[in-house]
Amino acid sequence: MGVVNPVRKWRGYSKPQRSELYLRWSLYLMALAPLPISLVSNVSAAKDPGYADAARVATVIGLVLTLTTLRAYRTSLDHYLKRPSDHLRWLALNGGVAVAGCWAVLLLGPQAGTGPDPVPFSAPFASTVLFSAFGPVAVGLSPRRSAPAGLAGLLAVAPAMLLAGIGPATACGALTFTALAMAFVGCSCRSFAWMQSVVWELDAAREAQARLAVAEERLRFSRDLHDVMGRNLTTIALKSELAVQLARRGRPEAAEQMAEVQKIAQESQREVRDVVRGYRTADLHAEAIGARAVLRSADVHCEIDLGEDADRLPPAVQSVLGWVIREATTNVLRHSEAGHCAIRLSRAGDRAVLELENDGVPAVPIPSQGSGTGLRGLRERLAAHEGELSVPDAGPGRFRLLATVPL
Repeated sequence: MGVVNPVRKWRGYSKPQRSELYLRWSLYLMALAPLPISLVSNVSAAKDPGYADAARVATVIGLVLTLTTLRAYRTSLDHYLKRPSDHLRWLALNGGVAVAGCWAVLLLGPQAGTGPDPVPFSAPFASTVLFSAFGPVAVGLSPRRSAPAGLAGLLAVAPAMLLAGIGPATACGALTFTALAMAFVGCSCRSFAWMQSVVWELDAAREAQARLAVAEERLRFSRDLHDVMGRNLTTIALKSELAVQLARRGRPEAAEQMAEVQKIAQESQREVRDVVRGYRTADLHAEAIGARAVLRSADVHCEIDLGEDADRLPPAVQSVLGWVIREATTNVLRHSEAGHCAIRLSRAGDRAVLELENDGVPAVPIPSQGSGTGLRGLRERLAAHEGELSVPDAGPGRFRLLATVPL
């Protein structure tokens, strides 16, 4: 297996995936940030015999807690985004390591009145451990559950501070500062998770909007077909039933009724052809206006320049280019995360050239000949008018489509 190109892999992600990767690592960095500071502090404190044992234990606890916090962040965010996860198990393990580590460092450190002051080393370590471990709790639990969990952690560490000889006033001040730090970290982490859930909801809404546009078009066609065929089919059914009854009685009027049925059927066939022909005919200006409206509703900035010669094009050319705009707009909505789209119509000699270009294309290779069903259908339509469809290379993250039709 070859080495995966990180840049290519990043370009292959959708915008919600990129956003989630960024927010995940923002949370992970909150777990990793205290580690180097703690290591430097522990190495410095280990030089003092009074802090040596506590510094060694604090180093081990810091490494273990960092690993469990990373895992707790991951499972908690998955739970917040409604994905399967075992977040409760990791939250419990992470909280247990944090509280046990605080107790170990506080009790193994120097006792008040017997050596170095325990406050400069033990109290800051306990505060750092508690608010670092509270981040995953704020993500994985609701505020009504995370606040009592944080308070329980503070109350669990308070006796250890008193046993270490830290005065009640000092312990209360340290715990108050820790509570404020926990509230800040909890709000920040919860906000990150909320923002990511909003991103995924917006992406789902965008996909639903594209599906609704297709469903609305199908509904319009079915409604038109029903309006044309409903009455005629009902008349055919009634007259056919009447002809059967007349034929069974040997009445000559049966032939007249069947002749009327044949006439209605022929008329219905003509009307269906008119409906299909109207559905298949696309007006160039109407499709351009519709494309701008649809793309703007999807928050895609659309620039359209049809030039001054658009009205002078033959009707057949306008129709087939209108179909190109319709299909290309559908592709922009369904197969990209575009923020900008440009549609330009120009004339090159005796040929009309329609160019569409958009950004937001994932790094998945797009076949140069357009193997998609929509592009294949456009190629067939253009071929009927001796036109051509090409998909030239437009650079990373961009898609370009050229349709040429002779005049």
